[in-house]
Amino acid sequence: MAVKTYLQAISDGLRQEMQRDKRVYVIGEDIGVYGGAFKVTQGFQEEFGAWRVIDAPLSETAIVGSCTGAAIMGLRPVAEMQFADFISCAWDQLVTVAAKQRYRAGTAVPIVVRLPSGGGFSGGPFHSQNPESSFAHIPGLKIVCPATPADAKGLLVSAIEDPNPVLYFEHKHLYRRIKDEVPDERYTVPLGKARVHREGDDVTVVTWGAMVYTADEAAKQLESDLSVEIVDLRSLSPWDKEAVLTSVEKTSRALVLHEDTRTGGFGAEIVATIMEESFESLDAPVKRVAAPDTPVPFSPPLEKKFIPQVEDVLAGLRDLAEY
Repeated sequence: MAVKTYLQAISDGLRQEMQRDKRVYVIGEDIGVYGGAFKVTQGFQEEFGAWRVIDAPLSETAIVGSCTGAAIMGLRPVAEMQFADFISCAWDQLVTVAAKQRYRAGTAVPIVVRLPSGGGFSGGPFHSQNPESSFAHIPGLKIVCPATPADAKGLLVSAIEDPNPVLYFEHKHLYRRIKDEVPDERYTVPLGKARVHREGDDVTVVTWGAMVYTADEAAKQLESDLSVEIVDLRSLSPWDKEAVLTSVEKTSRALVLHEDTRTGGFGAEIVATIMEESFESLDAPVKRVAAPDTPVPFSPPLEKKFIPQVEDVLAGLRDLAEY
């Protein structure tokens, strides 16, 4: 089994699906000759040709709109936004049209939109967002946020197979920093199925994406005093409520961690569900650690203050343990 980076795993999964199914094609800005802003599709145009690896104009509306039409006609488009932030330009096509078409007419709309997301690179307020909660509110959309290379490949394959529009958030911080063994063969990871990243008995951390590793580092620093269980949701729509409640009922304490801003973040939905359905299992109020309600700063010191750090998680876990 080969060791691959998060980026290589995404590229590998996408290439295998294009080799297996001629209905799959990719479209985006600079994804052809240039190979994409992050080189996920490097070499794809030479292998599959310009009709299946399409360099699109600078118009996210046109990209997602054309994908909707192509999907309705039986193709399986995979669109790349250079940065997740730019999906706002295609909001109407995605939310008003693609997300509602299956409900309205029973038509499958198998679109995947790849969304390089997240901060940590001083990209400023237009290249660093995690806007997953904006779309989790929209019926008809599915949302995937892989944390590991193996999940990145398997979840992408599942997303391409799915008959609904899927937003596939890939955190830029993980692209080349995270490596792990990834099966060479084709496989799937089911949408809506969480995994336990770390077993523990005293407190549960519910998180996804890059924050899995922030939580893991905090858990390691506390392991002599506190046994922390980390639940990696992997997808937010659908999300694995049963896995979260099972963990919380075991540990009796919960912390929800995400990089998106606090107010209206998806963590609030998780907290509300725990309180509604597992209140009697709790020995402390559920705690949230998230970004403040501001745009993502450009300044490196300010950005570090904005993105939840290991120290923030440590403080939250200690508060829960001492309650």
